[in-house]
Amino acid sequence: MDKETFLLVEPNNTGRASDSITVHRDHAIDLASVSSVGNNAATMLKIPLLVPVFPRPASRELIYTHALDRDVILEKSVELKRLDLQLLAMVDDGKRVLDSMGIKVDSKIFMNGFSASATFTNRFSFIHPELIKALAIGGFNGELMLPQNKINGVSLNYPIGINDFTELFGKEFAIHAYQKIPQFIYMGELDQNDAVQFTDAYSDDERQAINHNIGAKVQERYLQCQELYREKRIFPIFKTYKDVGHWTAPAMNFEVIKFFFSQMQEK
Repeated sequence: MDKETFLLVEPNNTGRASDSITVHRDHAIDLASVSSVGNNAATMLKIPLLVPVFPRPASRELIYTHALDRDVILEKSVELKRLDLQLLAMVDDGKRVLDSMGIKVDSKIFMNGFSASATFTNRFSFIHPELIKALAIGGFNGELMLPQNKINGVSLNYPIGINDFTELFGKEFAIHAYQKIPQFIYMGELDQNDAVQFTDAYSDDERQAINHNIGAKVQERYLQCQELYREKRIFPIFKTYKDVGHWTAPAMNFEVIKFFFSQMQEK
């Protein structure tokens, strides 16, 4: 293959914690080959898809690996340390494998996610914006990471905002690179799935900061995040789907595919 294409990355999301890596592996294989927005997009666009097999251990339930939460970023164990960097290593390895097959891919990647994997993708894009060509996310509890240090005088540390970004990642948040990422962000109008209210996803301090300053309800929060992004000159395509809850509908799949196809034409 002489023509360069794109590698699509969709973080795995098992939907539950388990100490069995087989559970997470089998679910990731299913996402990659049978049923996910990423699988549909990669199949229709004829582009390679990478789905990692990150564990989500039940024995350490506060470490929400599949959402790249704060506990993950602070984790020091070899297996779970800096999953964002582990994913970058997987991407590099995937590119080498594809290259050996004669498949050339762009230096930047497409990213896709729904629910926890959408949250992972959103947070990953803040940490590594320069590596992403375009991203599409949906069903993320209405809560996006915010490109600001404070709101209403309340400090917003990772993963809510960027107050301690430099301390955690050893670099400043690259706002200009982030502003350039084409994004398709969508929610079902009936989606009330709210990870913010659960201890495995957010600490008490994080939950209070979100509920009191961004929104205590999913749809309220989603609208507020849109406004806060626009204030920082970040302009994703935001779309809400009627009669859809916390699931993906054919119209969502189709528009994600169209979105990535349009980005492929921008090369």
